[in-house]
Amino acid sequence: MTIVPLSKVTVIGLTADKHDLVEGLQQLGCVHLIPLHNPQQDSGEGAEPFVSSRPIEDARKALRYLGDVRRLRHQTRVDAAFDFDRLIAEALANRGAKREAEDRVLALQARLQQLEPWGDFVLPDLDHLGGQRLWFYRVPQAKAKAFRQALAQLDTPWQQLYESPRHLYVVLIAAAEPNAAALPVPRSRVGSESPATVRCQLDAARSALEEVEAEHEALSRWIFLLCRHLARAEDAQARAEASAMTRDDDSLVQLQGWLPRRELPRLEAFTASRGLAWLAETPQPRDTPPTLLENPPALSGGQDLVTFYETPAYRDWDPSLLVFFSFAVFFAMILADAGYALVLAVVVGLLWRSMGRTAGGRHFRIQALVGLSFALIYGILAGSYFGIPPAAASPLAALKVINLNDYDAMMKLALVVGALHLLLANGIVAVRATGVAARARPLGWMAVILAGFVLYLGAGVAWGLHLGVGLGVGGLLTILLLSSERRISHPAHLLLRLIDGLGSLTNISKLFGDVMSYLRLFALGLASASLAVTFNQLATQVVQSGVVLALPIAILILILGHGINLLLAVISGFVHGLRLNYIEFFNWGLSGEGIPFKPFLKKEPAS
Repeated sequence: MTIVPLSKVTVIGLTADKHDLVEGLQQLGCVHLIPLHNPQQDSGEGAEPFVSSRPIEDARKALRYLGDVRRLRHQTRVDAAFDFDRLIAEALANRGAKREAEDRVLALQARLQQLEPWGDFVLPDLDHLGGQRLWFYRVPQAKAKAFRQALAQLDTPWQQLYESPRHLYVVLIAAAEPNAAALPVPRSRVGSESPATVRCQLDAARSALEEVEAEHEALSRWIFLLCRHLARAEDAQARAEASAMTRDDDSLVQLQGWLPRRELPRLEAFTASRGLAWLAETPQPRDTPPTLLENPPALSGGQDLVTFYETPAYRDWDPSLLVFFSFAVFFAMILADAGYALVLAVVVGLLWRSMGRTAGGRHFRIQALVGLSFALIYGILAGSYFGIPPAAASPLAALKVINLNDYDAMMKLALVVGALHLLLANGIVAVRATGVAARARPLGWMAVILAGFVLYLGAGVAWGLHLGVGLGVGGLLTILLLSSERRISHPAHLLLRLIDGLGSLTNISKLFGDVMSYLRLFALGLASASLAVTFNQLATQVVQSGVVLALPIAILILILGHGINLLLAVISGFVHGLRLNYIEFFNWGLSGEGIPFKPFLKKEPAS
C-alpha cells in the first residue's frame, strides 16, 4: 500500500560491450529506462538480427486467432524447422479465408431464405415463354387490396404463389416490366438462380468453410512455439529500442533509468560482475519518476482498479487500499439485496479456479469476495432477499435496521457516506502536505464539508445551527486567507492573495455537486429493490389470476425479471462504484497523474 521509492541510476560501460550491457539489464528486469537521446534514431549496430521483418502486431493477431479454435490440437514443443514468419502468414491467410467462407455461407443462407416463399422454381428460357417474362412482387398485407385493384387496371396475367401473415407473393407475366408508378410496391429482384442451385452453392460453401476450419485446428498445434518465438521477438525488439536510448561516444556507452532502491544491491552485483561503472541519485524536484505501486496480493484488486483509470504521481500517495474497500461499500449499497449477493457468490465460486490462472483473475476474485461479503451484510441489514422481506418472527427480521423505502433516512445515509469519503480524501492531502497554504486548502474544505454535514443532520437544533455556521465561516475564511502560495513582498500582494483565495472558493460549487453525487447510491439501491418487488408482484398476480400455465409463466417472470434486475444492478454497481472513486474522490485526494513504472525485462521464459 505504498509507492515504491526509486533511484535514478546511470550505468556506463565500453561501447564494445553495449550488447552485453543491454541484454544483462533485460535479464535483471527491474530498470525503467530513460531515453538519453531521440529513440527514433536508427539503432545501427545495436539492432538485433532476430527481429522479424513482419510486424510483431501481426504475430499477436495470429496468436489470438489460433487460440480461438473449437478444438485445440496437441502442442508441438520442439521443432528445429519451425518458421516463425511462415506460420504468421499462414494463420492470417487462414483467418481471411475463414471470414470469406463465413460471409459466403451467410450470404447464401440469406439468399435461400428470400427465395423459399416463392417455391422451388426454375426460370424457363425466354424462348419457351414466347418473349414473355416473369415479374415477382412481395406485397405487404396492408397494400394487398390496392395491389389487386392496380392489377385489374393493368389487365396483366398474374398468380399468387404464397401468402404469409405479413405478405403476399405474386408473379406477373408480361413482356416488359409493368409500370412501377401503377403498382403500390416495387418488384422483388429474385435473380436468375433457382433455390436448388442456391442450395448446391450453399453445400459447397459449407464444405469449404469446414476445410478452412480444419486447417485452423491444424495450425493450433503451433501455439506454444509461436508464444515462445513471439516472446523472443518482443525481447529482441525491446533490446533494439533500449539500444536506441543510450548515449554513445567513441569508447563509452551510457544508459540511464529508474530503479527501486531495494534493488540497488542487485544492480551493484550486476555491474561488478561485468566491470561496469554505475551511479545512483535521489530524484530531484525537476525529475518526473515513474510510479511503482506495491500492495499485498490479497489487496491488489484495489491497485488494479486504481491503475485502470490513472496512475498516481510518484510524489503522491497510493489510494489502492481505500479504493478496494470503498468500491466494495458502494457496490453493496447499489446491489442492496442479500439474495442477489448469494447468487453472485455462487457464480464467483464456480469460476474461482479458472480466475486463479492469471494474476489479474486472482486479484479480481478477492475483490469480488470482499464486495459480495459487504453486499450480503448490507442486504441482511436492509432485510431484502430477492425483494422479499423476512418474516416478522424470524431471526433475520431482527437484523433489519435499514429501511430502503425511508427516503429521508436513505438520503442521509448516502450523503453521510459521501461526506466521509471526501473528508478522508482532503484529510490525507492535509496530512501529507507541507507548508501553510498546501494544508490550509484541504483543512478549509474539510471544515466546509463538516459544516454542511452538521447543518443537514442537526436541522432545527440550535447547537447544530451555531456549530455548522461556525465551521462553515471558519473553513471559508481559511481558504480565502491562507490558501494562496503567493509571497508578500509588496502591499499589493495582499490584494492578489485575496484574489487567489476567491478563485479557490469557486470550488465550493464543485464540492456541493460532488457530495450530492453520492445520492446515486440511494437512488440506484432503491431502484434495484423496487424492481425486485415489482417482479414478485407480477408473478403473484399471474398465479392468482388462474390462467392456464399460470405457475410456469410466473416462474418465467421471476427468472427473467430478477435476472435482468441483477444484471442492471451489477453494471450500475461497477460503473457508479468506480465513478465515485475516480471522479469525486480522486479530484480531492490526488494532485495529478503519473507515469506507470515499466521495467525493461525479458519475456521469454528460461529454457
